[in-house]
Amino acid sequence: MAVYAIGDIQGCYDPFRRLLDKIKFKPGKDKLWIAGDMVNRGPDSLATLRFIKSLGDDCISVLGNHDLHLLAVASGIRPAKKKDTLGPILNAPDCDELIHWLRYRPVLHHDKRLDITMVHAGIPPIWTIKQARLYAEKLEQALQANDYRELLSYLFTNDKLNTWDKALTRRARLKMITAYFTRMRFCDENGKLDLENKTAYARKDFYPWFQFPDSPIYKETIVFGHWAALEGITGRKRIHAIDTGCVWGGEMTALNLKNFQRTSVPAE
Repeated sequence: MAVYAIGDIQGCYDPFRRLLDKIKFKPGKDKLWIAGDMVNRGPDSLATLRFIKSLGDDCISVLGNHDLHLLAVASGIRPAKKKDTLGPILNAPDCDELIHWLRYRPVLHHDKRLDITMVHAGIPPIWTIKQARLYAEKLEQALQANDYRELLSYLFTNDKLNTWDKALTRRARLKMITAYFTRMRFCDENGKLDLENKTAYARKDFYPWFQFPDSPIYKETIVFGHWAALEGITGRKRIHAIDTGCVWGGEMTALNLKNFQRTSVPAE
């Protein structure tokens, strides 16, 4: 059995299927991990979501920021953006079924046997893997609760919250947990986020979240997407960036989680 992780698909269904063909992925035999952002900006989010859902237990997918955006738009909490390509999902006869399935995806996956953790954006240097798993579970429970629309509405408010503090209210903690797992690129040693910078180059006093040698997660094996500007390069043996910018005309990459070899296909 092979286990592969694939970064941000974002509705690029054709490259996704070509990549699965190239790695000879076999449902029922192999396992697939998807590092979030399954939908949006690419040309066929509906086919992508339907196919991933159809894989059942052969596929583990975590939520990314675009997936949460879809949940918010489908719930009437956010308007669709000009560049969104979510219309076919929202108008599909199985839309409610797909949205319900999406709500029940995890935000973090930890495989004890492989000792590998997957998230969409990253894990802040102030947390251990044990803490990250606990906080992920709290967010997952909130997204699956009957009042999840209230949480989504708060997650997308434009406040200045950017630092973790145990004294935060429950909703504020959930918002910070969401920011770490789905939006983070740069932070400082105390977990303060710089959410405006989407390049590969840090601004003063900030660093990529995985560049803190004293962090408890520094020696963990972590797979993440979200950050196409890195072009798959982290400079860390155990930290694997797998968003290689397919939706922007780059490549889609699969990482073999047994030997960490990469296989890619071009966007076109």
